[in-house]
Amino acid sequence: MRHSEITLYTIGFAGKSAEQFFAILRRNNVRKILDVRLFNRSQLSGFTKQQDLEYFLQSILGAGYQHLPEFAPTKLLLDGYKKGHISWDAYRREYLELIEKRRPHERLIQDEADGACLLCSESPPDFCHRRLAAEYLKKQWGNVRIVHL
Repeated sequence: MRHSEITLYTIGFAGKSAEQFFAILRRNNVRKILDVRLFNRSQLSGFTKQQDLEYFLQSILGAGYQHLPEFAPTKLLLDGYKKGHISWDAYRREYLELIEKRRPHERLIQDEADGACLLCSESPPDFCHRRLAAEYLKKQWGNVRIVHL
């Protein structure tokens, strides 16, 4: 069954204050955060640490939260890229191969993804796996409008 077009947002929290972050989500009527980070409990995550973020989303926006580690890169892949051992092109290729094997779109309900936002730490989407994840969902579902916040 073909669904009508859905809007899928992406956002990185790095370089944003909590006030800026939640204002952006509110302005765009984001209904749910789909957390695609490998590590979402680190103290380095600040206000986006999993338990805190779930509370803030509900309290401030009335929005939901879902952690989707099947969209995250492996630690080995992420470390290889972050430490400069592999190029963006190699990272991109390996990441896409990984999620093709995992097939996470089969466990995500399209209607629930409408108005949702993929979350990662990288501020611009250009060299972040959340952009690749959004493009993967568009390729799989075909009815996705991607908006990077």
